[in-house]
This record gives sequence, C-alpha cells and structure tokens, in this order.
Amino acid sequence: MVDITPLLPGGRQIVESYGEGRFRVSGAQHQGSILVLPERTLAWPVTAFAGITLDSLEPLLAAEPRPELLLIGCGPRLALLPAALRSGLRARGLGAEAMDTGAACRTYNVLLAEGRAVAAALIAVD
Repeated sequence: MVDITPLLPGGRQIVESYGEGRFRVSGAQHQGSILVLPERTLAWPVTAFAGITLDSLEPLLAAEPRPELLLIGCGPRLALLPAALRSGLRARGLGAEAMDTGAACRTYNVLLAEGRAVAAALIAVD
C-alpha cells in the first residue's frame, strides 16, 4: 500500500471529513459551520448562505498571517457571491471563490498542501 497523504508542517488544519452537520479537522470534531485557517479552526455561527457577511468573516479578515484566498463552502450547492461581498473582500486584500461545501473542503486541503495562504468558511451540510 502506498501512502499518498501530503506532507504538511505540524499543526496544519486538514479537513478530514464533513457531513451530518459537522466536520472533523485534524482529528477534532466540530459541530456546525466553521472557519478554517492553516493554524486553527473556529466555530462560525452562519447556517445558511444568506448569512455570509463581511462581519461574519471578520475572524478571517483579522487573522495573522492573513490568507490571500478564501474558499467559501456554500452548503450542498454552489451559490454566487453577491457583488458587494466579493468587492468588500477584494478591498480587504482577500480573493474569494464560492463552491459547494464538499468541493471547498477538498480544494482547501490541496491548496494548503501546496503551501498557499488559504482559509475556508464552511457551512455545515447534512
């Protein structure tokens, strides 16, 4: 058997699983939506795509080091980010890509393994 797990520096937050309203990140269970940075995972009170605002993303915007790219897991289906939210993030120096939560989890892990300055805002799915 060949181990294909990417080599990452210790302490990096890898999304291992999602579903049933929770996530497992680096061995820790998180109930509900989460914000994931390379060094830590935070609870996020957003339960629906319409609840995503600049204010709700403030913990990511204030993070040091600041991520360059934010992946937004919209829930079970992709949704388009409102222009005002996208431009507000861009004005704060953060690019954003929206996708369904599963795709956001997988993409976050790949970009993290590549050493990118990435973060994820993930709405929990059932």
